[in-house]
Amino acid sequence: MTGSDGQGTGLRLMAVHAHPDDESSKGAATMARYVADGHEVMVVTCTGGEAGSVLNPAMDRPEVLANMTEVRREEMARAAKILGVRHRWLGFIDSGLPEGDPLPPVPEGSFAVVPLDESTEALVKAIREFRPHVVLTYDENGGYPHPDHIRTHEVSMAAFDAAAEPDRFPDAGEPWQPLKLYYMHGFSRAKLEAFHRVLTEAGLESPYDEWLSKWDPDRADVMERVTTRIECSEYFEVRDEALKAHATQIDPNSRWFAVPLHLQREAWPTEEYELVRSLVDSTVPEDDLFAGVREKVGT
Repeated sequence: MTGSDGQGTGLRLMAVHAHPDDESSKGAATMARYVADGHEVMVVTCTGGEAGSVLNPAMDRPEVLANMTEVRREEMARAAKILGVRHRWLGFIDSGLPEGDPLPPVPEGSFAVVPLDESTEALVKAIREFRPHVVLTYDENGGYPHPDHIRTHEVSMAAFDAAAEPDRFPDAGEPWQPLKLYYMHGFSRAKLEAFHRVLTEAGLESPYDEWLSKWDPDRADVMERVTTRIECSEYFEVRDEALKAHATQIDPNSRWFAVPLHLQREAWPTEEYELVRSLVDSTVPEDDLFAGVREKVGT
């Protein structure tokens, strides 16, 4: 059975990320939930993560470092299979995270400095082929100020608008208009406080005490921006397995896994988003990324 757009009647969600492993640390349980509900989900990864360091001591081996590009592609394939999502590489080169004072420029030809129209056209092509109803991306700060994350935001915003315009990138396929766009939001002060509280109440050591003590009290909590909370605690195990698939980046003994899953479900059973573009009627706060879309497309 097909819908009016010629595809299956399930709704379609696209998450646009900068590097392999970002999809598993940001909104992974949400994606797994929507896959389980019968919807199609695609992860678009803008770069290959070639400039990433090995962050898991167990993977810090010469043969891994010598083949980082291929290793990270294999990790991404495993994570996508665990999450049940389709995956697409956008094909750009990881810009790396500049360090120093002043910061050095990112490498020529890398994602952060490729002309915006070039990277926008690549994402427009992906949007027109997959035809998502909802797009997820990073906020204007990239979630954190990595140049590739900031560029991912810029490309996603440009492509959301351009995909529907017949005169923009005519060689990139038939126009398609996504109906909603969200920013993904990860750790907030409120979430860290909740995790710290349940750990200490359970008599367990909390790794968040020092982190919270260094938090700027004048810094706004991102929860003030959140419009949409998706209950997805049933899929936290899936999220964690997808994270562990990125073995070069995720140490299984790290703070990522400090809070037992039953305490996570008790303290914070949702993932958070900010609705920033909507072409359908929906009222915030929401508990469904497809709120208003279901009525619009008649699923």
